[in-house]
Amino acid sequence: MYDAVLFDNDGVLVELIDIDRIYDGVRATFAEFGVEPSSDEVECLVGVSPEELVRICRRHDLDAREFWRRRDANVSRIQRQAVDAGEKSPYDDFDAVERLASSRPAAVVSNNQQATVDHIVESYGMSFFDAYYGRQPTVESLRRKKPSPFYVERSLRELDVTDALYVGDSPTDVVAAERAGIDSAFVRREHRRDAELPTEPTYEVGSLHELEGRLG
Repeated sequence: MYDAVLFDNDGVLVELIDIDRIYDGVRATFAEFGVEPSSDEVECLVGVSPEELVRICRRHDLDAREFWRRRDANVSRIQRQAVDAGEKSPYDDFDAVERLASSRPAAVVSNNQQATVDHIVESYGMSFFDAYYGRQPTVESLRRKKPSPFYVERSLRELDVTDALYVGDSPTDVVAAERAGIDSAFVRREHRRDAELPTEPTYEVGSLHELEGRLG
């Protein structure tokens, strides 16, 4: 049905880790700079906007670019350790991904760090993906996160396709697909049971096996 299929990573291909582990990485970064953050600041620096990041760094007289580089390195390290420990592994329906990718190009498009995405692809033998994109550890990369279509569109250009499906598990995935002019599939896993979507996806499924059946 499609010339290519693109997949979000966390929550679609591989399991999420406890958010407290991510908060630990943020706290560790503040500690490197000798700062004791508030709970609100720690929570804000997960899913942060560039403007919010700059405001927090100014409050503590920190260089935003250096702080964010180290924050991303710490959070990526924690996630890569979780992968190595088998705590962030592919979902049970991952076998459907390889079958969907066997007859068309496929890619990963994630808001996670590029280093994290690279490690997941390498660790779990996902060499069948033709491209895989995550963020660079820069403040500028925050503007390119979904719902921005930046990395989705980059993948489409690299795969040289226009008729593609983007498979995600969050409202921002559905919006990014719409903005890129392609169809979307929303996987309503347990952690997204109550998620409300701002726009209607092309498909809504409970698993990747179900999506495979819908695509035929």
